Amino acid sequence: MARQVVWSYEATADLETLANYIARDSEFYAASFVQEILDASHSLEMFGERGRIVPEFENSNIRELLIKEYRFIYHIEVGKLRIVILGFIHGKRDLRKLWRRRKP
Repeated sequence: MARQVVWSYEATADLETLANYIARDSEFYAASFVQEILDASHSLEMFGERGRIVPEFENSNIRELLIKEYRFIYHIEVGKLRIVILGFIHGKRDLRKLWRRRKP
């Protein structure tokens, strides 16, 4: 069953910041990477559980896909047939610290 995929403001800002950063060196690679991320988000419409459970939270509804060295974090809203993209961060950053600041 298809789900609606919705991007949070924070996730959209994360992606825009990353794209701008990569574009400093190569607009081609920035566009290619953004497309890879968008393709991954579209795949969640049918396969929302495909990502692994985020280990820091141990909540089966908060999952992530690993795309290159980045963590694409999303929330499966049970009963609403909706997935909310929460954020997109570098894998070496402290997720717990960022999470406390954002309070999604």
